[in-house]
Amino acid sequence: MCSTARRPQLAHLTAALDELRAKGTHVRLRVLDDQQAPVCHYDGREVVNLASNNYLGLANHPRLIEAAVAATRAFGVGSGAVRTIAGTMRIHMDLEEKIARFKNVEACVVFQSGFTANAGTVGSLLGKEDFILSDELNHASIIDGARLSRATIKVFRHKDVAHCEQLLQELEKTPGRKLIITDGVFSMDGDIGPVDRLARLAEQYGAILMVDDAHASGVLGRNGRGSVDHFGMHGKVDVQVGTLSKAIGALGGYVCGSRDLIDYLYHRARPFLFSTSHPPSVAATCIAAFDLLEREPERIERLWANTRRFQGELRRLGFNLGGVTTPATETPITPILVGEGRAAMEFSQSLFDAGVMATGIAFPTVPEGKARIRAIVTSEHTPAQLDRALETIERVARRMGILG
Repeated sequence: MCSTARRPQLAHLTAALDELRAKGTHVRLRVLDDQQAPVCHYDGREVVNLASNNYLGLANHPRLIEAAVAATRAFGVGSGAVRTIAGTMRIHMDLEEKIARFKNVEACVVFQSGFTANAGTVGSLLGKEDFILSDELNHASIIDGARLSRATIKVFRHKDVAHCEQLLQELEKTPGRKLIITDGVFSMDGDIGPVDRLARLAEQYGAILMVDDAHASGVLGRNGRGSVDHFGMHGKVDVQVGTLSKAIGALGGYVCGSRDLIDYLYHRARPFLFSTSHPPSVAATCIAAFDLLEREPERIERLWANTRRFQGELRRLGFNLGGVTTPATETPITPILVGEGRAAMEFSQSLFDAGVMATGIAFPTVPEGKARIRAIVTSEHTPAQLDRALETIERVARRMGILG
């Protein structure tokens, strides 16, 4: 087989990878050998899994598996086209109608991923004469969508509503639409966005408000309806984005809002227009997941009980669970601050070797000096599994000098 790995045209890639290796932040993909479960096997090693976004254990729930199999038998393995040509199946519409009812909005459109939902929506809503006011710690997909829109981007300090208002005041007499964007839950620090205060600000200044609820869906609000429900801001948020690949357990993203918003995205959101729609098995799986959210609220209660137990013990041991600018996480996302990137990655590897899967996060995902282990507990972790993880984290941290 002919290899192009050492062609001089790609020498800059090798140099960049060598730099990552020198910093100790180069990563190798770990391979899951079985189901995405609280205890599973990566690269043949049994580990307590604290690295998954499978918050409610739905990725391997029997009802979801049954729904996927039944839909495959009834409708086949693929949709065969993009949504605007021949790829809109009744099951896609059923899913979107279910999500719209769940989120208490007029309409919903499903995208192939949460990333494309964000990038496609922001990129299509505004133009070069408009302005985007974005929290400095918003997800990369929001940042990419903002760039695609060609609008002028103004970044406000993390969760600093006063700074956001200052930017709005500076733009008050400038023509063009203004769009405020925040994460509902920030994925690296685990803190909750100030959706209520930003909603009031958007109302005052006539701005559009968009909230990315990827890590809030299934976690915050009544039956997991997200940050908008958590703050009681129904009808005050113009664009709600969510994911189907975290708490919902499957794949995809969605946008909720007015009927006109969704109809507009049908015509202008490029990922929707130019990507084949979901296999019917995925749509059926997601429908089953939303049914479970309504029927089994105890799953979310277990998630929060496990979160309080796990984080409380980490704090008792002396770990710093703060974020970039916030004093502490507010959700099941648990950042264990280490500081230097190499140290965080070595801590993660040592935990893995000892039987705990917890991801090391370093620059550029987080700022220099703010590297951390990001751990996420789920509703399905047992007390014994959490005890095992906590004992391992403490033992390895003390051995490495991370914990005194």
